[in-house]
Amino acid sequence: MAELTLTKANFNEVVGRDGTVLVDFWAPWCGPCRMLAPAISKLAEEYAGRVTVGKVNVDEEPELANRFGVSGIPTVMVFKNGRLANTSVGFRPKAMLAKMLDV
Repeated sequence: MAELTLTKANFNEVVGRDGTVLVDFWAPWCGPCRMLAPAISKLAEEYAGRVTVGKVNVDEEPELANRFGVSGIPTVMVFKNGRLANTSVGFRPKAMLAKMLDV
């Protein structure tokens, strides 16, 4: 399953689902975000059916970034059953992000 584009219009519906949701807060001009993008795509593929993967462009959705206190990007948050379970700021290897999902 491909990553979902998250906006303030659909964020609560997606993140509030039962199960695990990984959210990548990013921007197109951010080098580390571009480096992380292939890992996020691969996780969406590998965890299809078990984890929903969404992306928030902080330039287009500043309200969501502010709501979650995102001050540096990339920021990856994992929500489990609608609750924030884990956060990572900065570039991380795919294996580290996978560990966030497996906890």
